[in-house]
Amino acid sequence: MFFAKRNVTPEPSTLVIFGGTGDLACRKLYPALYNLYRVKRLPPGTQVVGVGRREYDRQAFQDYVAGCIQEHSRKKPHALEVDFLRLFHYQALDLAKSDTFASLEAFLAKLTGSQQKQHIFYMAVPPEVFAPTVRKLAAAGLAKDSRVVLEKPFGWDLASARALQQELAAVFPESAIFRLDHYLGKEMLQNIMMIRMANTVFEPLWNKDHVASIQLQVNESVGIGQRGRYYEQAGALRDMVQNHLMQVLAFTAMEPPRDFSADALRDEKVRVIKALRPLTEETIATQVVRGQYGPGTIHGETVVGYRQEPYVSPDSQRETFVAMKLYIDNPRWQGVPFYLRTGKRLPQRSAQVVVEFKKNSNLSFLGDLAPNLLVIKIQPEEGVAFQFNVKEPDTEFNLRPVLMSFCQNCDYPENSPEAYERLLHDILVGDATLFTRWDEVEATWEYVQSILEAWERDTSEIPQYPAGTWGPEEAQQLLAQDGKVWWVDCEDRLRCFHDN
Repeated sequence: MFFAKRNVTPEPSTLVIFGGTGDLACRKLYPALYNLYRVKRLPPGTQVVGVGRREYDRQAFQDYVAGCIQEHSRKKPHALEVDFLRLFHYQALDLAKSDTFASLEAFLAKLTGSQQKQHIFYMAVPPEVFAPTVRKLAAAGLAKDSRVVLEKPFGWDLASARALQQELAAVFPESAIFRLDHYLGKEMLQNIMMIRMANTVFEPLWNKDHVASIQLQVNESVGIGQRGRYYEQAGALRDMVQNHLMQVLAFTAMEPPRDFSADALRDEKVRVIKALRPLTEETIATQVVRGQYGPGTIHGETVVGYRQEPYVSPDSQRETFVAMKLYIDNPRWQGVPFYLRTGKRLPQRSAQVVVEFKKNSNLSFLGDLAPNLLVIKIQPEEGVAFQFNVKEPDTEFNLRPVLMSFCQNCDYPENSPEAYERLLHDILVGDATLFTRWDEVEATWEYVQSILEAWERDTSEIPQYPAGTWGPEEAQQLLAQDGKVWWVDCEDRLRCFHDN
């Protein structure tokens, strides 16, 4: 964790959670706040106000928060501390029906009294509510000297993202806007920089002269569940590539920043995104693969296809899988292919970065050696593995790949902080390092916009893949034509495997 990076004494603040009785707040935000409290990293003076449509009194809301923590917290309390629950308050408010926030303004004024408390407004609500809520905050005089936190997606395309930004910028300065991508709070995503830059065995090799390719994968075995309405609008490109995978790419490929200040780190990430080679109609057809899962079997269980899921059109063309090859046109990475893959209903859940190093061409007499691989595992296992070749015992020159592996959360998973713990802490202390700046968001939308437009013009049937497989055949061919394979399993401590 980066908690010790700065010695910050934050001002007391009131965290106002719109959607305070929703799924995100219950599963992630309240447990994260509790775990921060348990390890004494919840800033002094913090108060939390849940805002929702339900009619709760304060005690009923505190009971609700306690239930969320009992069910979802990684630190399971025997009995919740009364002092922690006293931090929580509730204000009933229907964002869709309320024309003004006068009642919320009066509630917060009474809560803070003469104390000078900064308000932090967390939008744990659907994205279409973001702009109207910001306008109402401004009209009520609540936006001044406050911060606003927005979950992804930030817009549905380039035009809508720019429109939302215009609304936000009219009310909040950029320094007060925290665009949250929870992947940035994952420990091993942050560790990519440390593994590379703090080890001289890797940093001199982190370039086109020594790296053959890099794979960035976020594989999911689950389907869309009850999120059909959302997914019919979003799809995998918007839901995963434009944000999560682009963030993993930026952390992996960025230049070492001058320091770990918010702007220094984000400047380097933006440079990576802006150096992506633009996609044309031709390269989209040859370098970008989409697919949609059909019926199949996952872990021995028969599951329906995407078109049979609730709230999904029976002839939907929405993608649940994306694989792509892209290039970064800068001196460090010129010519190195970066392969991205994400999908629903794949055989296993995993998120990882696989750096494949070039083989030594001077040792061809040893045969076709397995490549050296550096595997950074982001989830569910958090750790790092390195594959290299050794001589088999009792042979002359028979070589085989072996694996050195470190797992951070295997033995003590309850001690591995959740992403939201880190991110909520940073929000409360005002550290924007792990939050996306507007120019970064705009650059990622500019890059994927050409894909969205090409797919809208494409009238062909979207490729199907059976649930429980690794996506459409076109995704395998994307790498096979380059003589490569997708690496998926490096968890047996012996070697890495590919998926076909």
